Amino acid sequence: MTDAATPNQRYLDGYLAWLRNEKRYSELTAENYARDLRHLFELSAGTPLANLKIHHIRRFIAQLHGKGLGGRSLARMLSAWRGFFTYLMRDHSFADNPCAGLRAPKSPKTLPQALSPDEAARLVDLPADTPEAIRDKAMFELFYSSGLRLAELVSLDPEQLDMSDGEVRVTGKGSKTRIVPLGSHAIAALKSWLAVRDQLAKADETALFVGTRGSRITPRMVQLRMKQWGIKQGLNSNVHPHLLRHSFATHVLQSSGDLRAVQEMLGHASISTTQVYTHLDFQYLSKIYDAAHPRARKKT
Repeated sequence: MTDAATPNQRYLDGYLAWLRNEKRYSELTAENYARDLRHLFELSAGTPLANLKIHHIRRFIAQLHGKGLGGRSLARMLSAWRGFFTYLMRDHSFADNPCAGLRAPKSPKTLPQALSPDEAARLVDLPADTPEAIRDKAMFELFYSSGLRLAELVSLDPEQLDMSDGEVRVTGKGSKTRIVPLGSHAIAALKSWLAVRDQLAKADETALFVGTRGSRITPRMVQLRMKQWGIKQGLNSNVHPHLLRHSFATHVLQSSGDLRAVQEMLGHASISTTQVYTHLDFQYLSKIYDAAHPRARKKT
């Protein structure tokens, strides 16, 4: 019997199809769920899924924690497993959900990193002297100008841009659409890219950004290109697309103080998700205070 015919694989295929078709999750999100569920299959090897109990799941979480997985990663994985078993109960007559009521170990809260305005400017101000570099500059300017997620950027088509009004129409998590402003630097970079896009794109390709083979650029390629440019531009941080999203949110909040507007632009369903940037902003202000206020300086 081939691996594709195993019960676990059939359950996984059905669940992923449900996530894509019913929940309208993106391909990237579905693959993230699949990766978490493959961990479950590896850990439970030899025990049918229907026979798993809460003590099995506790042991699996402990094993992963012992290998260095943090609380946030384990919580995400446990959530994926819980949703999977809920599906199996509904569509495959499983008796119970062995993940119900379980919580992952807590880990210290970490704030998202953000580039300084000068560092962000250095990253996006790259020498755009080839079609690939012109494309990269347009992608980076768009990340920083509009705070897009990686999956949102790679899924864009040119007709989602409105250069005259300075807007981009984005389809985010849960297939929700939002309109996000485009900055003047991003508009200029996008116009430069569209002028040379045909040099890389296949004749029938609809994607805004394409790779060297002429098809829609992959998330992995965007990550790789940004990391390479970060090194070339002399940035010490491990530069990645989400870092520019964090930088966008932090800098807009520092300038405007409008948390609700930042929530709308980021596409967060809950204001509590956006509030992490108020902590970042406070951290920034605290550094200024500690450096400048006479009463804040420690006695020597």
